[in-house]
Amino acid sequence: MPVKAAAPAPGTARPGGRTARIRAAVRDAVIAGLSEHGYPGLSVEYVAERSGVHKTTLYRRWGGMEGLLADALVLAGEDDWTPPDTGSFEGDLQALALEVVASFAGPAEAAAPTAFVAAAFQSERAAEALRAFYSERFTRCAAMVTRAITRGEAPAGTDPEALVRAVSAPIFLRLFITREPVDDAAGRQAASVAFAAARAGAFIPAE
Repeated sequence: MPVKAAAPAPGTARPGGRTARIRAAVRDAVIAGLSEHGYPGLSVEYVAERSGVHKTTLYRRWGGMEGLLADALVLAGEDDWTPPDTGSFEGDLQALALEVVASFAGPAEAAAPTAFVAAAFQSERAAEALRAFYSERFTRCAAMVTRAITRGEAPAGTDPEALVRAVSAPIFLRLFITREPVDDAAGRQAASVAFAAARAGAFIPAE
C-alpha cells in the first residue's frame, strides 16, 4: 500500500505517447528531488533540469511545485498494486503490514514517501493529493475484506478503510510521531491487533 518511490534511471524507455512520457519524466524528477532535497528544497528549476522539460512548460501545465507534487501522487496511484492474497485473512493483514514496513526499511526506500508526508503538512494541495492516494488504496483493499467475509474469517459489514487504517496506524505513529525504529515484528504486531479487533466486529460501523 505504500507510495511507490523508485524512479527509473534517466533514459529509461516509457510506454505511451509523448504527453505520457513527459508526465512520467516530470513525475520521476519530482520523486528524485523529494528523495534528495525534501519538499522545501525542491524547485521547478530542479524538475526542469532533471526531467528535460522546460520550466515554462512546467509552469504552464502544472502551475508550480504544488501542482507538480499533486500530479506525482496521482501518477503514483495509477499503478497495478493489489492488496495481498495469501489465502487467509490474518495472512493478508500480516503481508499488508510488512509492505508498509518495507517501504520505510532504509533511507533510500523511505526518502520519497516520507517527503510526500512532510509536504502534506506544508501544502494543502499536497495534503489533498495524499488523502486521495490513500483513499484509492483503501478502496482496493475492499477485495481483501470481501474474501475474508466470504471465508467466514471476518463479520459482514467490516469497513475496509477502518481496518486498513488500524493496520498501518501503529507503524506510522512510530515513524512520524515517536520516531521509533520500525521492523517486521512491529508490523506483525499491528496486523495481529487489527485482525483480533476485526474478528470481534470492531470495524463494523455503528448504525
